[in-house]
Amino acid sequence: MHQTFDAALEMNLLHANQAGADHNREHFDEWGITCLNVMSSPGAGKTSLLEATLSALQSELAIAVIEGDMTTELDADRLRRCGVPVVAINTGRSCHLDARMVSGGIHQLKTLVDPQTIDLVVVENVGNLVCPAEFEVGEHAKVALLSVTEGEDKPLKYPVMFREADCLLITKTDLAPYLEVDLDRIMSNVRQINPEVAIFPVSAKTGEGLADWLNWVRQATGRSIQPATTQPGDRVASLATV
Repeated sequence: MHQTFDAALEMNLLHANQAGADHNREHFDEWGITCLNVMSSPGAGKTSLLEATLSALQSELAIAVIEGDMTTELDADRLRRCGVPVVAINTGRSCHLDARMVSGGIHQLKTLVDPQTIDLVVVENVGNLVCPAEFEVGEHAKVALLSVTEGEDKPLKYPVMFREADCLLITKTDLAPYLEVDLDRIMSNVRQINPEVAIFPVSAKTGEGLADWLNWVRQATGRSIQPATTQPGDRVASLATV
């Protein structure tokens, strides 16, 4: 059966993007940088999580951020106030970052800081539950966020994001008592899609669960950690060799 033109075009785009992502990862590996690609729907709390993460870890790790947004630098400005190098990428009408855009961000980052002094680059992707998971950017691990306000069914309705994730953060848990939401059901639905993913319920507002997430980040960058109080899944162990 012949492929449709649209299917062939999509395959070519993904193939070209993968080549660019591999090239970006080669740069990160050369510099000794771990790169995390943070993805979620709009409003799930990516920037708030990163503010809490930068505050907690920047005394231990040299961190930089590549911030993707469709039009503004509002989130980039928030993260700049944390005192770390931040490169903003406006995607216009595109609903995700791709490898080419992140390559441009890497070149901008090199004008701000010597990349060999950086331990961790966090890519905050554009808010979207579909496209970001399909386009690698050179990351060593994908981190997905799902807020309790989005409901229990999203992992089943948008499986690609959750299938590709190495780590899932269930965010805004401080709101759970006010919602008809079951955290166990969310985790069960995620496990149907991705049995090995590390899952951490967290609240950037109260700090609940952040210690386990921070330990996961430390391990992803090869730093030793204390045992997490939750069971993150087997895949996190392999990230220590990144």
